[in-house]
This record gives sequence, structure tokens and C-alpha cells, in this order.
Amino acid sequence: MAISMYSASVPVFTRMLSNLSHFLDKAEENAVSRKFDTAVFFNDRLAPDMLPFKAQVIIACDAAKLTFARVGGIDVPKFEDNETTFAELKERIAKTIAFIKTVKPEDMNGKEDKTVTFKAGPVERTLSGEDYLKHWSTPNVYFHVTTAYNILRKNGVPLGKIDFLLGKV
Repeated sequence: MAISMYSASVPVFTRMLSNLSHFLDKAEENAVSRKFDTAVFFNDRLAPDMLPFKAQVIIACDAAKLTFARVGGIDVPKFEDNETTFAELKERIAKTIAFIKTVKPEDMNGKEDKTVTFKAGPVERTLSGEDYLKHWSTPNVYFHVTTAYNILRKNGVPLGKIDFLLGKV
């Protein structure tokens, strides 16, 4: 079976966001066992010029949703970006996954050549639908999921490669 725009987006983003939710579960368990509030993770970052943990989760969700708006032309849900707890971050991830599961193959397939123009900071970029998916949105989702993972690892949360690749097994 050939790889389609649908198969390269819906299951991939669903898996990565599910794994991200799993990271939050493990971080909560770790915080309970070490007797501290998970809120300490919210503003932690890997470097002074990087966005904090909370932003990594928000952007991973938004980057996935934007793929279906920009390539599929689908109206996507908007969230307030006001999460203050792990439960609220997990709810955001769950709502994003629920939305992604409504995307149908015909929403994405055949959109390889669609022109996608978007702003990235002050710069406007234009890519084909396929290039947007393969070279912008997928790396963007992975970058923010990976950065969230690394912030938690840096703080002693016992996550490993299997958690990243498979999530909850």
C-alpha cells in the first residue's frame, strides 16, 4: 500500500500526541513519588532562549491541528492556551487527538500539490501540501514533543526511548 497524506499525518500525530500524554502521566507519577508539585515543570526549559514545557505541549497540539487546516482546509478547534495544570494539558492533548480522529482520508489525500502559504515568525512561506506535511508540520510536531520529553528527562522523570516511540505499552 502506498503512503498517503492521510496515513502520513493522522496516525503519526495521534501516536505522538498519545505518547506526549503518556509522558505527562509518568511525570505526574514521578512528582508524587518525589513529593513535589508538577507545576514546577510548567516554566522549565532546556535553554534560556527556548520556550518552556507548557508551550512545548501547546505548540505540539497546535502544529498537528494546523496541518489539517492548512492542507485539508478543515476548520479546527481553537483552544485558549490557559492551561495551568497537567490535567488541563492532558485535556488539551485529548481534545486534539479527538479532533484528529475526525479527519477523513479524503480530507488529506490528493492534497499533495495544494499550495500552502503560512507565516513562520515574520516570514511568509509557501510549500506544496506534501512538502508542508513532510518538511514542516511533521518535524515541528516531533520537535516540540521531543523538547517536552527532554525537559522532563532533565528533571529526572524516568522516560526512555520506548516511552518516546511506543508510549504506554
